[in-house]
Amino acid sequence: MQVLRTLAELRAWRDAQGAVAFVPTMGNLHEGHLRLVEAARRHAPAVVASLFVNPLQFGPGEDYERYPRTWESDCAKLVDAGCDALFAPAVADMYPCTQTCFVAPPPLAGELCGAHRPGHFRGVLTVVLKLFNLVRPQTALFGKKDYQQLALVRDMAAQFALPVAIVGVDTVRAADGLALSSRNGYLTAAERAEAPRLYRTLMAVAERLRAGERDFPRLEQDAAQALMRAGWKADYVAVREAGTLAPARAQGGEFVVLAAAWLGGTRLIDNLETVPG
Repeated sequence: MQVLRTLAELRAWRDAQGAVAFVPTMGNLHEGHLRLVEAARRHAPAVVASLFVNPLQFGPGEDYERYPRTWESDCAKLVDAGCDALFAPAVADMYPCTQTCFVAPPPLAGELCGAHRPGHFRGVLTVVLKLFNLVRPQTALFGKKDYQQLALVRDMAAQFALPVAIVGVDTVRAADGLALSSRNGYLTAAERAEAPRLYRTLMAVAERLRAGERDFPRLEQDAAQALMRAGWKADYVAVREAGTLAPARAQGGEFVVLAAAWLGGTRLIDNLETVPG
């Protein structure tokens, strides 16, 4: 695997390739990231991942400084997964001067996670667009665990007519149902044992949807209260239309149940797509 540190190295590598599939990451890789690399192999002969902890998407008081950096482990995992190249720029390379041009996201970016992390998705979309311009992939792969991010990136690619197909890959879970996340490492042993409750809560909402319930505010409220009774602080539980994240309609065909909640000092997110049965 080639490690590309500078924009010039990336461009030289890219110019020597044909079709490329791209997996953007912030590092501290787990099995979910590696599934993206494996899936990328099915879309192009060359696979490149990026490792960049993007300061633009972290707000004041968030965990930018303490976000786990695990360089040697990440490189070893990518080699084992068959990644061809890793682009790992410094902040000064990605932002050689103060970034004053940003992608202005649609209203969806101010809902759900965006309502609790102002400016987050502006930073995400700006760095993703910049990475797309640098890597010039034909395909880019994103995990469905960050469902809102995936929806916004797809929308940006469509609206800007970007020549890149956006592929969502299913969430990878531990045996007890917890969605794999780089931030799971913040959990204490007791919190880790409690953490699968978030997925079980989503499954309970999905079961009620499949049974025909359509009082979405009641479903959301019941789920949030169940989490809070167990000691969580719920940012939101929401039922939306799958794919677009438009407000759920009673006659809707497919739904996604999304949640973000704090367990101790760690914010966990998860979602579950469901087809009414």
